[in-house]
Formats: sequence, structure tokens, C-alpha cells
Amino acid sequence: MINRRLISNFNWWFFLAILVLSAVGVVIINSANHGRPEPFFRDLYIKQIYWILCGLVAMFLALIIDYRKLNQYAYAIYGITVLALVYVLVNGVVASGAKRWIYIGPMTIQVSEFAKIALILALAKFFESRKMQGQYTLKDLWIPAALTGVIGLLIATQPDLGTAIIIFLIFLVFIAAIEIDGATLARIFGMGVLITPFLWFLLKDYQKRRVLTLFNPELDPLGAGYHLIQSKIAIGSGGFSGKGLFMGTQSRLNFLPEKHTDFIFSVFAEETGFIGILVLLGLYLFIILKGLNIAFRAADRFGLFLALGIISSISFYVLINIGMTIGFFPITGLPLPLLSYGGSSLITNFFALGLLLNIEMRRTAH
Repeated sequence: MINRRLISNFNWWFFLAILVLSAVGVVIINSANHGRPEPFFRDLYIKQIYWILCGLVAMFLALIIDYRKLNQYAYAIYGITVLALVYVLVNGVVASGAKRWIYIGPMTIQVSEFAKIALILALAKFFESRKMQGQYTLKDLWIPAALTGVIGLLIATQPDLGTAIIIFLIFLVFIAAIEIDGATLARIFGMGVLITPFLWFLLKDYQKRRVLTLFNPELDPLGAGYHLIQSKIAIGSGGFSGKGLFMGTQSRLNFLPEKHTDFIFSVFAEETGFIGILVLLGLYLFIILKGLNIAFRAADRFGLFLALGIISSISFYVLINIGMTIGFFPITGLPLPLLSYGGSSLITNFFALGLLLNIEMRRTAH
């Protein structure tokens, strides 16, 4: 439980930054769908407020438990998550050609969002408990590689290539954080370089078109390149100070697709301009740097790896989402943390950020 001493260590500025980003998300979701005739879209911002409240409950739960107790159940949580991902492949809800969701009562849950936390817990437990003499070699990494590969493969099969990439990047962060032999690191890098070209043949046709249109959207301006073209127009038209809330023409005239989820940054940039982008990136940078600070000052190795995995996951989401809207990365369908509409993503992020606050609160506790 949380005692008075732990409450005194609560980082209110970090919490405030989370709330501000979430509130901005509600406003932009409302603006993106303002004036649409469909009641479902007009009311999305109200549903987002509901998800934020659920997220705050999840954050509270992450705060009241001692994060070190999660070490005991990390593998069990991982196993349950794998079973849930298998269930998704068998009985999942299909939407937009992907089978990623399951029904729990009246709600649809995207299990892959929670799978990231399960993997981070399992990897943190493995590297915390493996107190080795000397440096890690390739044969010492097959268990964490298998843990990552199972979840990554199940998510990629849905298909959800974007989240599968995040899973792989989280694994690389853990590899970079441990004491690893230089020759082993070179072998891992070499294998990655050799394997990468063959991944092209595993991509579906629509995924290949997304990669090709990244370099030249005009190859398919009304198909695979349409999203990127409209996103760039929206961001560029925002100028220095933006067009103002509810005044974005790309979103208001419905030129911009997926504007409350994948491309919410494009809506935000069009309406708030360069000034708004600087403020938004500043808030994300504050959260990321503070998360890294929490990781490197954690009281134990489990807290270090847990915090590092959480903040790296959030960082990759921010980087890839914004990068795909401006044409640096292919369109992957990844949400922007705390801004994009979506219950599973929001609740997971609040819970994960609650664990970060938990780790910091208990840094000096004995």
C-alpha cells in the first residue's frame, strides 16, 4: 500500500504532464470529428474522457502495489498474455482486415497493447535474476529472444506489424542495457543486416505498397500514398501558429483519414502550427527524459529494466507515429501515446506510467 512517506515522493509534475497530454488529446479528437454527421464520431471525445478515467484507475492500481512484487508473477503474466494472443487469432474480432481485438463484456480489448507490458516484465525479471559473472554471450540470450519472438510472431500474425516492430525494438533496448560481449553485439548486428532484406518477402502486398509510397507517395496518390500526402498537406498548412481549433480544413473536410487515431498529430499540427508542435514535443521530451532518470536511479535492477522497457516503448511510439505522419517511416497504424483515441492504448499507457511513478516513489524506501 501507499504510506505517507511514499506520497511525499510522488512526482506531481510528471503526473501533470500526463494529464495535460491526455486533455489535449480529448480536445483534438473533438476538433477532428467536429461537425461530422455520424453520432459515433461526434461522441468519441466523450468516450475518450471515459477511457482517461479508466486509465487513472489503472494508474492508481499500478501505484498501490509494490512494483517489486510483480517480479514474482512476471512469467505467469507473460504466459496468460500468450494464451490471450492465441485466443485473439482463433476468436478475435476482425476490423479493417486485422484480427486484433476480443470482447470482454461490452468492451473490445486490443491484447497486443497489454502484451508489451507483459514482455517488459518478463525480460526485466530474466535480466534481473541472471546475475552473471562477466559479459553476456549469444548463448545466454536465447531465452529472452524466445520470449520476444513468441509474442512478436503472434502479434505480427494478426497482422499488426507496427506493434511487432515495437516488440523487437524493446528487446534491442534490453540488449543495449546489459553488459554484452562486443563480439556478440557484432554478431547480432550482422544477423540483423543479413535477415532484413528477406523480410520484404514476408510482407503482405499492402505493406509493400506502404514502403514503396514512403519514398514516392505519387506512385499511388489515391491508394497507398493518399494517407501520407494528406498528412503532409495538413502539417504544412498549419504554418507557424496554426489555423485554430476546429478550423483545420484537411480534417474538417474529411481529406485526412484516421484523424482521431493514427493521424491525430497531423490534425494537431494543422490547428496549432509550429508553436503547438514545439509545446507537444516538449511535453513528450519531459516525460521521456524523466522516465530515463527514473530508470537509471531505480533502487534495484528489476526497477531499472522495468522502467527502461516502459519508457523506451513510449518513446518508440512517439517517434514512429510522428515519423510516419511526416514521411520518415511507413504507415504502420501505431497510435500517438495519450493523444490518439483508443481505450486499450490509453489504459496501458496510464498503467505503465503509473509503474514509473511507483519505481520513483520507492527509490528511497526500505
